[in-house]
Formats: sequence, C-alpha cells, structure tokens
Amino acid sequence: MLALLLLASTTLTGEMWERARPVHEKTLEHPFLKGLVDGSLPRDRFQFYLEQDAEYLRVFGQALSVLASKAPREEWARTLNRHAVDAIEVERALHETILGKFGVQRSGAVRAVMAPTNAAYTNHLLVTVERGTFAEGLAAMLPCYWIYWEVGKVLEKRGSKNREYQQWIDQYASAEYGKTVREVLAMMDALAGEMTAAQRERCVALFALGARYEWMFWEMAWRKEEWPPR
Repeated sequence: MLALLLLASTTLTGEMWERARPVHEKTLEHPFLKGLVDGSLPRDRFQFYLEQDAEYLRVFGQALSVLASKAPREEWARTLNRHAVDAIEVERALHETILGKFGVQRSGAVRAVMAPTNAAYTNHLLVTVERGTFAEGLAAMLPCYWIYWEVGKVLEKRGSKNREYQQWIDQYASAEYGKTVREVLAMMDALAGEMTAAQRERCVALFALGARYEWMFWEMAWRKEEWPPR
C-alpha cells in the first residue's frame, strides 16, 4: 500500500492507480472473485467467463498489434507484438485446459457470442488504439494488464478451495506475468515526460474507464449477461 502511495506522487501510472482505486477496491469485493476464493462460484458462471474471455483476448491481441504499429520506439513495438501473441497462445492455453476439465471443447468457446459488456469493452479498445495517440491506446489497454495482476496477487494470498480456480489465480499472480505488466507500466511512465497536462488527464481518464469496464466484465460473468430482448 505504501509503495503505491509513493508511486502516486511521482508517476503517471501512480496517478492512474489512485484515480481507479475506488473501483478496484469494489472489484476485489465482487461476488465473482469472492466465489473464486471460497470455491462457491458456480462452475457454469466460470465457464461463461472463460468463453467470453477467449473472445475478449482475440480482440485484445488485435488491438495490441494496432498499438504496436504506432509505437514510437522499435523495442516497444516488438514487446507489444510479443504480448499480442502471448494473449492468444499462453492465456488461451490456460482457458482450454480448464474448459477441458469441464468437458468443454475449444470449439465451444470459439462459437461463443460476445455478451453486451464484452462487445462494448472490446469496441472501446479498438476505437481508442485506432483513432487515438499511442499513449491513449496504451492507457486504454493498461487496465486489463495491471488490474489482473493486482487481483491475482490479492487472490493468491487468500487461496482457493477449488483447483481450477486456483490455477487461474496462479496465472495472474505469477512473476512471469508481473514482468509483462511492468514492461507496459514502464512504457506509460516513459511517455509522461512529453505530455501536456491535458494529454496526461486524458490518459488517466482512459485508465479509469478501463477499470470500470474490468468491474463490468466480472459482473457480466456473474449474471451470465445476455442480449436483450429475450
């Protein structure tokens, strides 16, 4: 906690986190995440989440590729393109493993129709990376990276009574995933020195909006959100 407070006073990412902190605190108390820890989360809701997340990651990878094409530094472009591949390969492999234990084939996840919240969130990412500056696109993508890492670390301390849920938690609490997040945080802070106050505020606002979308994603899975009318 102290480290984050110190970060907030000196960096753009710290300012972002402070703006999104109230939403993040509510995220940690969401019944979906509580159910992951105590094992009470119904399996059909976790399956719904995994299927929706598979669709989300497909678009997330596309957005990362677009963002990489705008990167002002060659090494950043390489890093983001690597992350785009990882989003497809590493995280989907985790999904398929867990879904396989549920008796669900990969084709079932591929055929999933995006729920309204998922469609809105992924559209927000694509529009921002395509129409906005590199910094704006990075700010919009950052919540998915960072919030999952923070959630993973908190849930790892709590532990889960369910083996599959613990497997998911371990993925996002891992040192390897933390290294990936730090790479993006470093990019964001490196850009801050060249920003005007208005540009900085725009990035902070985009991060805060993304934090809300992350909460909404858990809520979407909890309710097994469907398109109206029914």
